[in-house]
Amino acid sequence: MLLLTSLGGSGPTKASLSYSEFTQALNDGKVKKVDFDKDSGKINGTFTKAVGGKTKFTSSGPKADLPESTLKAMQKHHVDFNYTQQGSNIFAELLPLLIPVLLVIGFFVWMNRRAQGQMGAVMNIGKSRAKVYNTEKPKTTFADVAGYGPVKEEITEVVDFLKNPGKFSEIGARIPKGVLLVGPPGTGKTLIARAVAGEAGVPFVSVTGSDFMEMFVGVGAARVRDLFQTARKQAPAIIFVDEIDSIGRKRGAGLGGGHDEREQTLNQMLAEMDGFEATEGIVMMAATNRPDVLDPALLRPGRFDRQIMVPLPTQDERVSILKVHFRDKKISGDVDVQVVARGTPGMSGADLAGLVNEAALFAVRRGENEVHARDFDDARDRVLMGLKRESMVLSQEEKEVVAFHEGGHAVLAYVLEHADPVHKVTILPTGMALGVTQQLPVQERHIYLKEYITDSLVVRLGGRIAEELIYGHLSTGAQNDLVGCTELARKMVREWGMSKRIGPMAWGSQGAVFLGEDLVHTRDYSDETARVIDEEVEFILREEEDRTRRVLTEYRPGLEAVAHALLERETLEGSEVSRLVDAAMGRPSGGPRMVTRADGTEVEAADDKGAAEVEDAGSDVFAPLPSD
Repeated sequence: MLLLTSLGGSGPTKASLSYSEFTQALNDGKVKKVDFDKDSGKINGTFTKAVGGKTKFTSSGPKADLPESTLKAMQKHHVDFNYTQQGSNIFAELLPLLIPVLLVIGFFVWMNRRAQGQMGAVMNIGKSRAKVYNTEKPKTTFADVAGYGPVKEEITEVVDFLKNPGKFSEIGARIPKGVLLVGPPGTGKTLIARAVAGEAGVPFVSVTGSDFMEMFVGVGAARVRDLFQTARKQAPAIIFVDEIDSIGRKRGAGLGGGHDEREQTLNQMLAEMDGFEATEGIVMMAATNRPDVLDPALLRPGRFDRQIMVPLPTQDERVSILKVHFRDKKISGDVDVQVVARGTPGMSGADLAGLVNEAALFAVRRGENEVHARDFDDARDRVLMGLKRESMVLSQEEKEVVAFHEGGHAVLAYVLEHADPVHKVTILPTGMALGVTQQLPVQERHIYLKEYITDSLVVRLGGRIAEELIYGHLSTGAQNDLVGCTELARKMVREWGMSKRIGPMAWGSQGAVFLGEDLVHTRDYSDETARVIDEEVEFILREEEDRTRRVLTEYRPGLEAVAHALLERETLEGSEVSRLVDAAMGRPSGGPRMVTRADGTEVEAADDKGAAEVEDAGSDVFAPLPSD
């Protein structure tokens, strides 16, 4: 700093005068003010007018005092004369030496604090990362959770116990220590937990399963201990562990031994929940979509006593969920929430939220101020079937093959007794498919009859057989159809007991290797039985293929009418398919719908339709039947 000051100056600002020059200027009346230091004899003064561009000057006189003649001259010319005494400034003298020392000291202080911070992080590594919520936050309540009445009732019972424990203790009732929320992804398990935090009125301690895992051994167990200590200090309280399957997997499982750190964390959690030390006033909640991988000790009574299923929403629950997501959207009057709910079977709450948002995006792209029913149709097609690939151009021959392929799906879906009604057929490339036939159910179904499954097989095989009837050859367009058909037929034989030769026996899917249940894939039936299973699967598929060929041969005029209409308009609605088939078959339009049974007889259609499925050419998107 001193170096820069000395180098960066712009020259002296005061004139330097000898003592004789000073006395001459004083006698000439050019001096206005004089300050004299007796100790050093230094004179500082100010000119009456600038001399040489400078208004101030310095000079040196005799020490002790100025001569009498000089004093009289200043008195004569009315000069402002003052004696000054400048003391020594030790700080100013030592400052150049202190600055480097202070910089060195500051550097070592910074290094010491940095090291202490790192040590503090190491010392706090066993602290739980749980977040504690009070009664004011989060503000989510059960009113924000649409549907799931039975789930909310059971959860409300736990919340009520924490608020009014005396009501339960009077008759000796004991609330479950642990509540496990089980359900598919996106069904709202974490949302329900947030609602519990908003409704409970007691401290809510939230943590995820991955927060317990660290690179150091024993950290997970230490964090579990700290978590329960935090909850005990605030009891009554609720502990919520999201994705508990990350630390609660079966012990001693997996190839090459288990994960010791995870197992120690699980052991500590088991001991804290129902070990030697009682944990009264603490209710533990957890959520997972993989209950099959959890350790049995974690699910026994006294730990997670109660498992609450959070399934995919029903149609009525989807209506309620959609109304919740409609709140902050500008929805047009032509949108019927019942129709939207009926067209979204198998969708979770998260899927419905994405559907509503996708519809809003379609409305914005079209420049609309409201979301219309057309936007929901486009959004559902986008979610179920994928984005339309408008840049993909098919040759005329390929378009004809795809048209007859999709026409085969659509005609069979219309004429078969147990098939779901056709919603839309298109030969525009969509997603991974070259064309799509979409079916939507009239009502939800939870039990699937054998007739419904066999009709599903026929609908799947319709595209392949239609190509064979029209062109006399086969193509690769039915690849995914065949994969789905084979999987469905194998389930009929192995799991659902729908084969006469196999009878009432079932073999479910084999356990995963990482669970340690099957280090090598084994089966609990003989090679002879495996051969019979393969023969039965082949028999079912060939039988349904023959039935598909018979029905399409009978309805070939309808197939050709639908295919030609697809080539002309590219997309057909379900009502147009039914009108074209009826007209081609010589039936009165608008009359009762006639359907074909498995034995070939025609009957008037009933209204009991099953679950939804989507069939397409090239790469099918199909909602498979459940295995349970």
